[in-house]
Amino acid sequence: MDKLLVHGGAPLKGAINISGSKNASLPILAATILTGEDCLISRVPDVSDTNYMVQILSALGADVERYSGTVRISCADVAEEAPYDLVRRMRASICVMGPLLARKRRAVVSLPGGCIIGDRPVDLHLRGLEALGAKVEFEGGNMILTAPDGLRGAEIDLRGTHGPTVLGTDNVMMAATLAEGVTVIESAAAEPEVVDLANFLNAMGAKITGAGTTRIEIEGVSELHGVRHTVIPDRIEAGTFMAAAALAGEGVTLRRVCQEHLKAITAALVRAGHRIEFNPAGDTCSVHRGDEPKGCDLTTAPYPGYPTDMQAQMTALLATTPGISVIKDTIFPQRFMHCAELKRMGADITVDNGTAVVRGVAGLSAAPVMASDLRASAALVLAALTAKGTTAINRLYHIDRGYEHIDEKLLMLGANLERVKA
Repeated sequence: MDKLLVHGGAPLKGAINISGSKNASLPILAATILTGEDCLISRVPDVSDTNYMVQILSALGADVERYSGTVRISCADVAEEAPYDLVRRMRASICVMGPLLARKRRAVVSLPGGCIIGDRPVDLHLRGLEALGAKVEFEGGNMILTAPDGLRGAEIDLRGTHGPTVLGTDNVMMAATLAEGVTVIESAAAEPEVVDLANFLNAMGAKITGAGTTRIEIEGVSELHGVRHTVIPDRIEAGTFMAAAALAGEGVTLRRVCQEHLKAITAALVRAGHRIEFNPAGDTCSVHRGDEPKGCDLTTAPYPGYPTDMQAQMTALLATTPGISVIKDTIFPQRFMHCAELKRMGADITVDNGTAVVRGVAGLSAAPVMASDLRASAALVLAALTAKGTTAINRLYHIDRGYEHIDEKLLMLGANLERVKA
């Protein structure tokens, strides 16, 4: 098991490329199950979550080849049952359920694992697939879905307690591509990653309209074909490095970004007193730390609102920003475990009922800290960049789930850190 030693105080400057989106790659990889033909997917990030998805596809019988950020997949013949030992490691593995059910008319998938940041129920996935005609049973920790006569289009409302479900929208949309008739998803997730999946499916021959809005319509087709596709940039990785540059930067440039996807994050950083400039194409941005940073209030919300996946990183930035900031997470109210670790480094944060009140301090000091989930680990790395001394961040496997070579990219920007064996 690795840990990261971050020696605080080294300023960040220079330029890096942002990787392809982890959250877009996972359902797109799963969607290759829908066709027996070759699919070629570029800019798939080399992170443990995509590695698990590739392993799941291989275990199902797919022919998979991975090289230089590109994955070639042929699902000419796939099994119906996803292996427990792989599925349990990653929550997003549940998105093989929809395409397996549509292609094989039967899917056996274990209840998934992943980050422990509050309830992420699969009820909405199952409700959507049941509306398409699937029968759902539970046995030995497995979800068994069957549709011996195939799936049929339906009107489905995927409204959840804390907003739309991204993976639930993905699952139902994938299953509906091969269903008979028309499916309408109301209260659909509008995230860019859902749009990227819809674009991938449409390139395969699906008929999907409305992706990027809360109402998606899918006209079922009899079969899909192979395709080439390039995954969109990872807006959360981009946002994380934008926050790092605002915290410890002396002029950082990020290439391969999408300005449209970063509006809420950009607005939050500007409110906190920092300067961000995009090129005319919107695919490169420069981040300049403000001379007079100030606290700001944030409330997470479904896209296009401020993303919950950037809540922890912004908390780390605001921990040493003058003034008082109030951060409310309406998506995952329990997602504040990083605050206890930041307090060990000297942050002044009070958490109550899904809201954190952050009083900016002059500086943080190094301490051994423990990552509790993917984005919390990124927040601790950010905090350590300016902390006095050497911060040891344990459970580094969390950050490896979703950030491609984050330590190497920070080194390229001038950070002083090293990965060592715990």
